[in-house]
Amino acid sequence: MRNVRYALALTALVAATGATAQVTVPPPPDRPVPPPAEPTPVVAAPATIPTETVPYGQGMKVNLSPDGTKYLRFITWHQIWTRYTENNTGTLRAPNKPQADQLDFAIRRSRLIVLSQLNPRFLVYTHIGINNQTAVSGGLAPTTDGKKPQLFVHEAVVEYKVNKYLNLGAGMHYQNGLSRMTRSSTINFLTLDAPLTNWPTIEAIDQFVRGIGVYGKGRIGKLDYVLSVNESMLTNQTGALSTPLGLGVTSGTGTAAINTGTNTAQYNPQGTHHIYQGYFSWEFLDQEANLLPFNVGTYLGAKRVFNIGAGFFYNHNGMVSRGTDNVATAAQIATPTTIATTKHDIALFSADVFFDTPINKDAGTALTVYGVYYNYNMGPNHVRFIGAANPGWGTDARRGNAVPHSGTGNVGYVQAGYLLPKNLLGPKLRLQPYAAHLLAGYEGLRRSNGEQKNVNIFDAGANFYIDGHNAKFTLNYRARPDFTNVNDVKYRPEITLQTQVAL
Repeated sequence: MRNVRYALALTALVAATGATAQVTVPPPPDRPVPPPAEPTPVVAAPATIPTETVPYGQGMKVNLSPDGTKYLRFITWHQIWTRYTENNTGTLRAPNKPQADQLDFAIRRSRLIVLSQLNPRFLVYTHIGINNQTAVSGGLAPTTDGKKPQLFVHEAVVEYKVNKYLNLGAGMHYQNGLSRMTRSSTINFLTLDAPLTNWPTIEAIDQFVRGIGVYGKGRIGKLDYVLSVNESMLTNQTGALSTPLGLGVTSGTGTAAINTGTNTAQYNPQGTHHIYQGYFSWEFLDQEANLLPFNVGTYLGAKRVFNIGAGFFYNHNGMVSRGTDNVATAAQIATPTTIATTKHDIALFSADVFFDTPINKDAGTALTVYGVYYNYNMGPNHVRFIGAANPGWGTDARRGNAVPHSGTGNVGYVQAGYLLPKNLLGPKLRLQPYAAHLLAGYEGLRRSNGEQKNVNIFDAGANFYIDGHNAKFTLNYRARPDFTNVNDVKYRPEITLQTQVAL
């Protein structure tokens, strides 16, 4: 504030000096001398400047009209991980090189958004970037090579405002249904990252949680809503599971061979039906911005928000399986396309609640709480494993830091964080400790005795804010279950330091 006053005073002094230094030419004698000009009023600097950081602010904005209604806006951010991981059993760090643990570095996300509004009724934006680049994965060959990650389009959207209640859009978009966290911004998470379970079909029938299609969104009173219809992208499965034969186990040889189904559903490689999804949220307190489809994870005391929401996701015949009573003969094994399969719909539902409020404005404290329940129906016994920026080499889905990510069953997730008082760590650093717990029960995770084994994932950490979400560090500890052997689940430590800068 002192620097601002000094700058204003210096500017005024320079201007005054320049004015007095000008040469004044007297008017001709036949004209009256004009009266001296009225002195320019000095505008005092504001007494205070707001110190609250507004999450997902203007970014780098170029106004194309004097009133700012026509503009070009750029938003870019990087999230860099420094991480210690105790790997899941049997993880390889390189071909034929087992590795129990390691310290590694990763680019979790590197993104750029360009958006423009040349008319209040029209919006166009493009979102490009890379994700999950490590030294061993995330590159041109995603599971085995970390070099040359492919920069790709996350979103390419055109949108038209019909009226104050409805906007229509089309393209590659992120206007997802299901839950608030399925639509979350990756810039302002409360925790280190999303649990990933909130994106159950990621990279299976979508393009990194995005889909090509159309959507309608808007707000009617306190109800915020979005509905969309997308193409179901082909799974491009090329392994054993891409054929009916791959959905079973073969015993015997020659003409005596038989193949018996496993009653485990996988994504349907011939799935072509549209995806229908929607999310509805009732905003009891402050209303949130909905220009872009990115829900804020924590407002750092800038808003008082209490929302209750519900959503759905539906894809007809999105999964395929063969029951244990489906036995193929040797002749059918020779021509797998003659083996009958059973199709299953992907039907996902959720309900969630989000509460974010300042506690003490003077002290700058704030509380954030989010909870969500998912009910996933994805065919019998379906379970899928994923690890963010997986540090393990190879194609084994359970390598590295992978956990059961999604499947047929029920999931509960809760997170909470508290923004501690200002000046606790000095005038330029804010601290926000948090904790999160995910509990999932997937019917496909069963011990040898038939007992279902639940998934528990614990996260605890803290955000260190230098300039709100624009510049922060996040330190996270995860107790990660290793499901390499479902009969003997062990917990592995994972410690991650994230450096984030967003402009």
